[in-house]
Amino acid sequence: MNIEVYRDFCLSLKGATEEFPFDNRTLVFKVQNKIFALLDIESFK
Repeated sequence: MNIEVYRDFCLSLKGATEEFPFDNRTLVFKVQNKIFALLDIESFK
């Protein structure tokens, strides 16, 4: 799976949002302000 497919899947969930709250390389996905996924965009494979 590549990062685009993973991101599309996460954002397909109802109410999902994405942000970089920690730094510019850790992408966080949330639903109702609760984190359900984290990924390092530089090392994702």
